[in-house]
Amino acid sequence: MSTVAVQADQLNAITEQIIGAAMEVHRALGPGLLESAYEACLVFELRERGLHVEQQKPLPITYKSVKLDCGYRLHLVVADCVIVEIKAVEKLNSVHDAQLLSYLKLADCRVGLLLNFHCTMLKHGIRRLVNDFPSSAHSAISAVK
Repeated sequence: MSTVAVQADQLNAITEQIIGAAMEVHRALGPGLLESAYEACLVFELRERGLHVEQQKPLPITYKSVKLDCGYRLHLVVADCVIVEIKAVEKLNSVHDAQLLSYLKLADCRVGLLLNFHCTMLKHGIRRLVNDFPSSAHSAISAVK
């Protein structure tokens, strides 16, 4: 999966659609459920909006030129270019950011969304992370406000 060919404005439009769908799910369900419930409902909502969604996509790692299946799974990959990691935790912290950034690097993907549904207002639980690939040592993290 590579998003090199996807333009920034297309990525922005896709992430806006994902955030809109996530807000719709959160309005309907509120906080307090398991990640799996939010994931299933978000997949439904995204597909209703005409987006291609892969759920629980395997993510192998390459170590010393050997491809290894370590059991990593991406919650969602939307439109073949945005990774969505779903959480239902009290608050997001740096390990959640590191997890998504690792997934972005391993998948050679540029943009990811970290969505924490355990917030009273979902807008406080959304982070958009960018992997400035190829081979970047620095990645940017931005919170959606």
